[in-house]
Amino acid sequence: MTDDLAARPAGTFAALHHRDRPLLLPNAWDHASAALLHAHGFPAVGTTSLGVAAAAGLPDGVRATREETLRLAGTLGALPFLLSVDAEDGFSDDPGEVGAFAAELRALGAVGINLEDGLGPVGRHVAKIRAVRAAAPGLFVNARTDTYWLGDGEGTRERAVAYRDAGADGVFVPGLTDAGVITALVRDLEGCPLNVLYAPGGPSLARLGDLGVRRVSLGSLPYRRALGAALDTVVAVREGREAGEGTVPSYREVQELAG
Repeated sequence: MTDDLAARPAGTFAALHHRDRPLLLPNAWDHASAALLHAHGFPAVGTTSLGVAAAAGLPDGVRATREETLRLAGTLGALPFLLSVDAEDGFSDDPGEVGAFAAELRALGAVGINLEDGLGPVGRHVAKIRAVRAAAPGLFVNARTDTYWLGDGEGTRERAVAYRDAGADGVFVPGLTDAGVITALVRDLEGCPLNVLYAPGGPSLARLGDLGVRRVSLGSLPYRRALGAALDTVVAVREGREAGEGTVPSYREVQELAG
């Protein structure tokens, strides 16, 4: 690890979760998408495990992208923004292996890791959080629980509090949009930042901030929108229609991102 990467301000990333407004964290899937987001004013960028997996022709959520995740972290970790890596469940049930993986991410320049429980045993995820804290001091651990993503929300409070008590710097509950539940969970977490996934049609960024949410992730939405825009453009040309409106960086602008 170079001196520059060793000095990467993980504390600055943590501080972004304790402001008056929530941190909006966009999620990238390659060098160009991350560089473009940073160039347009985002000080921190996350990765999306779905985008990383799909771009490599691999399934998401089945521990198939450990090496792709490390490779992308190595590419993005040297860029001048704060990088948080979506690491699925750490690609292992063994807390020691998860801790070692987190240490590799930190050495590559990441300042945060997103670690999901997949509704597995609470104790196992607690052990993973503790292992990451021991192996990668200073790495912001965003402990995700899938109680709303894969279930009906049962057990959310218990898991969230257990992960906070294990040392998680933040708790992520994707799929949670109910204002009353959000308010109660913010209170229960007692200052540990709550992260939710932005949902089209759900609460706005400002409304989530009013409810006490401190981080709003976009997940795979930018990647899926990019795929949709590509398809819409090609179909429109095939059918003799004008390609739809939208932001289209020029060839030169994209080339400059590589710089």
